[in-house]
Amino acid sequence: MMKNGLRVPMGVAAFVALVVVLVVGLVLRSGARGNKVALASTPKPVTVIVAKAAVYRDARGYVGTLEPWVEANVGPQLASGFVDTVLVRPGAVVKRGDVLATLDCRNASAASQAVAMQARALDARQTAISHEATRVQGLLDGGFVSENEAEQKVAQSAEQEAQLLATRSKLMATSLEVNDCVLRAPFDGEVATRVVDPGAFVRPGTTMLSIVDRALLRITGDAPEVDFAAVAPSTPVKIRLLATGRKLEAPITRRAPAADPRTRTVRFEIDVPDPARTLPVGTTAELSIDAGEPRDAVQLPLAATSIRNGKATVFVVEGGVAHMRSVSVIGESAGIIYLDAKELAPGARVITEGRNLLTDGEAVDAREAKP
Repeated sequence: MMKNGLRVPMGVAAFVALVVVLVVGLVLRSGARGNKVALASTPKPVTVIVAKAAVYRDARGYVGTLEPWVEANVGPQLASGFVDTVLVRPGAVVKRGDVLATLDCRNASAASQAVAMQARALDARQTAISHEATRVQGLLDGGFVSENEAEQKVAQSAEQEAQLLATRSKLMATSLEVNDCVLRAPFDGEVATRVVDPGAFVRPGTTMLSIVDRALLRITGDAPEVDFAAVAPSTPVKIRLLATGRKLEAPITRRAPAADPRTRTVRFEIDVPDPARTLPVGTTAELSIDAGEPRDAVQLPLAATSIRNGKATVFVVEGGVAHMRSVSVIGESAGIIYLDAKELAPGARVITEGRNLLTDGEAVDAREAKP
């Protein structure tokens, strides 16, 4: 019975001893495989790029608009009425004096004829009174009529003449209203827009059609007031037309002498001849003007630098160690930063990835970035 009572404690002790042996073995095994070197002393993996030599020249960029040299909105200026015909559509080429559209102006025509008949009647009456006044003047010399009667006849003749002149002026006004019912092209050009169709009712000042002349275009742009000197006349401008993708270069033709008081911008214009009429008006043009002198520089991706107060902070790898440098920024364009070549030599290996976790003087494992 004593033997049976000792079996349980001995079994427990044996199990505990086995567990202790296993734990000690695992601890020794993990300790043997652990890294004994501190992570801070290992080189950090980074990606580097080689700084390339470049030439940088400061430039000003603006957005301009292609506008026709001559443009006109055609519509009635005196007459009101329904549109009878519209003879052209956008894209049609017209000559000066060509009929573009007509209005139904029967009312104006009838009024003009009535005024013409009234003027004809007044003309006949004035002629008769004038002859009568002449005869009365002849009787006055013989003493057959009084001087007062002769003066009354002369006054009547002058009154009728004044009424005749007023009626003729009214006839001229009604004739202009009748002529306004026929809309003609004011110059040689092309139809740009057609706003109304036959049957529409129009009033004076309503635009029915627009005519443009594209033989000579002008590109208009607005520059900030600080760039007043940069947009001086005769300054060459690089132009890219978004509508056609065409690139050209032309000088500034004129510049406004004053800035817009609301926007503080200065208007400038560039004349572009286009005798073939291939450029669409009302479209956008990108304008670029070189400013300053070309300077030697090195170019880097913008992501490889931290910029503050005109200085770019970069990490340069030399002998497996990252050195932090502050370099002057001379320009930026399209995600590329241009640095002073006197402060950072071309060919320097600059860190692009992994730079945010570095400090000056740390060891690095540098790998070249793929193109």
